[in-house]
Amino acid sequence: MELLKRLVVEEDGQGLVEYTLIVVLVALVFWVAIKNTNIGSQLASGWSKVTACVGDPQGCTTSS
Repeated sequence: MELLKRLVVEEDGQGLVEYTLIVVLVALVFWVAIKNTNIGSQLASGWSKVTACVGDPQGCTTSS
């Protein structure tokens, strides 16, 4: 019962929750904004290249 009273009264984690929600909201807006654009497909292509280079560093060149 004491734990429930502390949870209602204390506000220590409130700032962390608010900042987390702001970061999630900004990420969501950014994702929606670039989802169906040429920038989105270029980012996906670049990420695929990074993933391939991490998987096989010997086969990766600066021009690929």
